[in-house]
Amino acid sequence: MLYSGQSVALPGSERFGVKGESQLVSGAMAYTRIHRLFKIITLIQSQTGWDARRLAQECGVKERTIYRDLEELEGVGVPYYFDQDSGGYRIRKDFFLPPVQLTPDEALSLAIICGEIAGKEQIAFLKPAWRALAKIEANFPAGLQNEINELGRQIAVRTAASTPAEDHADVYDIIQRALSENKSLECRYDSGSTRKDSQDFVLRPWLLFFCVRAWYVVGHDGVHDEPRTFKLARFTKLRLLDAPSDAPADFTIERYLGNAWRMIRGEPEHEVEILFDASFAQTVGDTLWHKTQSFEEHDDGSATFRCTVAGLDEITWWVLSMGPHCRVVAPLELAERVRNLAVRTAAVYAGELASPPPEEAID
Repeated sequence: MLYSGQSVALPGSERFGVKGESQLVSGAMAYTRIHRLFKIITLIQSQTGWDARRLAQECGVKERTIYRDLEELEGVGVPYYFDQDSGGYRIRKDFFLPPVQLTPDEALSLAIICGEIAGKEQIAFLKPAWRALAKIEANFPAGLQNEINELGRQIAVRTAASTPAEDHADVYDIIQRALSENKSLECRYDSGSTRKDSQDFVLRPWLLFFCVRAWYVVGHDGVHDEPRTFKLARFTKLRLLDAPSDAPADFTIERYLGNAWRMIRGEPEHEVEILFDASFAQTVGDTLWHKTQSFEEHDDGSATFRCTVAGLDEITWWVLSMGPHCRVVAPLELAERVRNLAVRTAAVYAGELASPPPEEAID
């Protein structure tokens, strides 16, 4: 569902304070309401169970405001209805918003994301976004299309290499269907340690998410008290069940991961302090590694990196990737982990290297 800045072109959009495709919404209140209406459409079109209470919580308004918004949508011909089975509003599957006007920079950004990332499948299962772009581009004016093509040749995007799609496309499709239909799954999973391949279990899927190199599903497995994260490529069996998955209405990936370094949340939280030498300080300081980080530069060119992280497993490997260019100041547990692993790593190469490798900063 696309919209461009404050310019919209819904049928009957005069009711929202818009007089035409190219005229901007006047006033912050109208702008806010337009975007809330788009958000409501997106939510009830993509997921089940969105009743007035959940929509009000998600949009940060009162339920009576949601009811007024629904009346507005009905007035402009959005075919929504209340689905008794899912307990929420739905939109007819054949409904799509009409095309809207995109500025050159918006169109270029869309082309880069869909073409470079989805079209080249740097992230698996996003190919439909590339096909959607082709449909949108067919309606671009010739001048805009030429401008995008010219600029697009001068921009490239490379992400981290990820798990190939062909190995688990069926898994992705089944889990996506389970989420859309609010169903549980009978599973078999190769965890490598905690669960044998022959042991089936029931998974209540709550969320699909992509993290750096692979797709994962978060849900409740009926064994642990807390939800768990499962890598899609490791499922060896999946079967849809009639039992509901019943994802909590307030479940979000942000709350689930908390202050995890990346995607493995541990306990307790630690205040981390790492000193980087002058040769690596700028390289580390140029990047946002964690949402809580701070960076203090020193007169000698070195710098101190600080963050609050939940669990030490993932950040341990990050520190090790920096080699001898950093030293953990706190906590002591992290320093000991790094030291022990560094000693064991050095032992693997003992006597095998005639000279030390060159020092190179990493991004």
